[in-house]
Amino acid sequence: MIARPLIRPLLALALGGALLATGLGAEKPHGYLADGAFDILAVLPPAPIKGDARYKADRTIFKQTRAMIGTPRYQLATSDAVYKQPALMTDFSCAVGVALTPQDAPRTKALVDRALVDTEKQTGIAKNYYKRLRPFQIDKGDICEPKAGLIDSYDYPSGHTTLGWTWALVLADALPDRATAILARGRAYGDSRFICGAHNESAVEGGKLSAGSTMAVVRTTPAYQADAAAARSELQALLRDPGAARPTGCDVERQLVAQRVQ
Repeated sequence: MIARPLIRPLLALALGGALLATGLGAEKPHGYLADGAFDILAVLPPAPIKGDARYKADRTIFKQTRAMIGTPRYQLATSDAVYKQPALMTDFSCAVGVALTPQDAPRTKALVDRALVDTEKQTGIAKNYYKRLRPFQIDKGDICEPKAGLIDSYDYPSGHTTLGWTWALVLADALPDRATAILARGRAYGDSRFICGAHNESAVEGGKLSAGSTMAVVRTTPAYQADAAAARSELQALLRDPGAARPTGCDVERQLVAQRVQ
């Protein structure tokens, strides 16, 4: 991971005028999918309800993970809570093998920005349909970020996990030889949400499914394929460039990513 304070400040968006192959500019992007092209509610399992096994498992996991507060893995979860796109680029830099920034990888960032319009839309539909409370609204316990910023949004599926898994899938497509490390980091980014205590574990699994199933359709569109090819070339050029900045702290991050919650 690139050396930085534990909780990164929100970084200014610096894409500038970089364009995607389809002509996407600095304005708010539109997605790759037409309205009605995908229905997440037909794919995602229902949110757990009181009395079922998944609900009980969520309660147990929330309580058990409060014992992780103050540990290095909890600190990574705190860092992962910063969800602006420059922060996500930093989070995946070790897995990619080069320091990702909006300035150095504008096509990659813009590709993910546009794909996120689709994946976040589907996750938002499910959130508003199930209206599930977050874990700290059901059980008492501290979490890694201010609760006041979360209580106006729902738990299931996890929006943060949707962000991280979208990034992981796009980067793994672009750099298949690094897919193992990239997807492991994406999984750990999701895990950070229930380690933090901001989401139930089932919401994390739901966020991965929401992002992954939506991306399965997004990937079939010619516009995505053209933009992905441009991003792939950009990333490959960065990796070949001996002058490109490399991330630091990656050995420590790999150890934390490999740490699984039992």
